[in-house]
Amino acid sequence: MRSYTAFRAEREQHTTTCTQEVLAFLEVIKQQSHLNAFLHVDAASALQQAEESDQRFNAGTQRVAEGMVVALKDNISFKGMPLTCGSKILEGFEPVYDATVAKRLREAGAIIIGKANCDEFAMGSSNENSAYGPALHPLDNSRVPGGSSGGSAVAVAAGMAHVSLGSDTGGSIRQPAAFCGVFGFKPSYGRISRYGLVAFASSLDQIGPFAHSIEDVALVTDVISGSDDADSTCAQRPPTQSVSALKHHDSSTTIGILDDSLLEGCSAEVWNRYRQCLDLIHSLGHQTKVVRLPGREAWIPTYYILTSAEASANLARFDGVRFGKRVGDADEDIMIATRSRGFGAEVQRRIMLGTFVLSSGYYDAYYKKGQQARRLVADGYDEIFSQCSALFLPTTPTVAFRRGEKVSDPIAMYLNDLLTVSAPLAGIPAISIPAGVDSQGLPIGMQLQTARYADEELLSLSRQFHSVMSA
Repeated sequence: MRSYTAFRAEREQHTTTCTQEVLAFLEVIKQQSHLNAFLHVDAASALQQAEESDQRFNAGTQRVAEGMVVALKDNISFKGMPLTCGSKILEGFEPVYDATVAKRLREAGAIIIGKANCDEFAMGSSNENSAYGPALHPLDNSRVPGGSSGGSAVAVAAGMAHVSLGSDTGGSIRQPAAFCGVFGFKPSYGRISRYGLVAFASSLDQIGPFAHSIEDVALVTDVISGSDDADSTCAQRPPTQSVSALKHHDSSTTIGILDDSLLEGCSAEVWNRYRQCLDLIHSLGHQTKVVRLPGREAWIPTYYILTSAEASANLARFDGVRFGKRVGDADEDIMIATRSRGFGAEVQRRIMLGTFVLSSGYYDAYYKKGQQARRLVADGYDEIFSQCSALFLPTTPTVAFRRGEKVSDPIAMYLNDLLTVSAPLAGIPAISIPAGVDSQGLPIGMQLQTARYADEELLSLSRQFHSVMSA
């Protein structure tokens, strides 16, 4: 699997072409179709885009991401391709506009090859909630690739695209990145426009890239970041300068680590690899400091209370009247029939929970308390980053688990997000970095988090850490 950076170098030397690259990816997609990574592939459009990119390279007018082959998670709008969010309720729907991130990528020369599989409406940790069947782990098909952006992770890990975009609400980029052995970056909330992203939980959702190299992550982030008048939640900040930031790093930084008791849920192999990585961090000249992030026992309930509340409001529009494939007949309540048959079990579960916590008599006891707990998490991170440049911890407690292992136990499934949910609650950037494999050859990911809007610093530090963790 090669990165876009490696391909770009070859293309600049005229030893390959964008058309050859797209044809190679299409062949892998065909050969690996059993992985179910894509819900839609537009080969004709991708080849046409590749031809245009080749013409630009030949004329010397290539753009910053010319010829980069990109897969979009199927909750990101792109005109000319279906938008299903992994749900039957949107079957056959095609959007009439491009998401800001897709538009910016195309303007930079990227080739959109297709839409990647995902948990329905981005609700899940394993990609087993897609109405179109689960995506499979590329190294062990009996295991999950993680979720909800599982298809996006598989597309990169299996060599079907240079990079992909996913969305991260509670870890949905970082967790599948760790499971599949690639980089997965969740930028600061507001750093990337959400215009054209179908909302799950609007105050936490953030688009970000998967890639084989930190250089590709930085390039994509620079292309898609920056203010956007179409998104009122997007920060009024210029695009990141991450590619430039990769050239600089501080070799004497203090890195925060959590008390060992907060990581007791980790498997022995993840724990051992984490301790090895700490030794490698020390070898780079960094110091580590044990820090406290309050409310660990409340992270999961806070996240699920708040996200379910927002989901119940955001998904109200999918009723068969305003949006959604209408189901039922004159003898049925159209809205009830549409939502009952169009939404899967996990989406229905979260809508019901969200409606409950927002209902009269329960709002103060649950939703209001959840917002107060969220504030404590954010304040805790502020305290950490007043003492440390970054926080280092495992991305997931275990490696990829077997398909079906946790489907019947939602709580066990939710606990898989334990180490990823706190970052979106605080709106800070976080990245999963490939950090080797376990005794079965399954990838292990380590996570770095920094203060809000310190995205460039995070990527620069990640490059340095990966240089020793991958050795």
